[in-house]
Amino acid sequence: MLELDQIAYDHAPMGLVLTEHRVIRTCNDTFAQMFGYEKKDLIGQSFRLLYGTDHEFHQVRDIGLEPLRQSLPYSDERLMLCADGNRIWCRFRARTLTPEDPLARTVLSFALIETKDSGPQLTKREREVVLLLSQGKTSKEIARDLGLSPRTVEDVRARLLKKFEVKNVAVLLARLAGLSSSPMS
Repeated sequence: MLELDQIAYDHAPMGLVLTEHRVIRTCNDTFAQMFGYEKKDLIGQSFRLLYGTDHEFHQVRDIGLEPLRQSLPYSDERLMLCADGNRIWCRFRARTLTPEDPLARTVLSFALIETKDSGPQLTKREREVVLLLSQGKTSKEIARDLGLSPRTVEDVRARLLKKFEVKNVAVLLARLAGLSSSPMS
């Protein structure tokens, strides 16, 4: 039965990872392929490898810790960095095995939302704002998190809506998630 368990793990339709303090201890083949790495090149690496900047890596650290402390799963959507430098939009889910120290040992899953580059490309600032918008944050909260004025965040939001030809942030996020492809949805 152990061999079947390993086959199921390695070929699951989503990336699966076990981390200890944000260091990859094991992952399945799907996860490695999703990010363009060999499994052996990911084992022992910090998750920092999959984020564009130190700021992004540190920014997402505390997101979702409260549900994990309560032994609840946590889920969100985020842009992740692949080995070739491209970014992919993923649905991320986490469950801790150590609620008293949620990041000590965590099981994560990653499912691709957007599998190909399509439409306009995002600037670094636009990626930061979209990441925080996808977490349900307001312009004021985003401004505080990024050290910007709320007006600057509103300008970035307006630019994103125009760039993707959508009417509001909900449609923008759906479009980025590949759920809607029609302009001005």
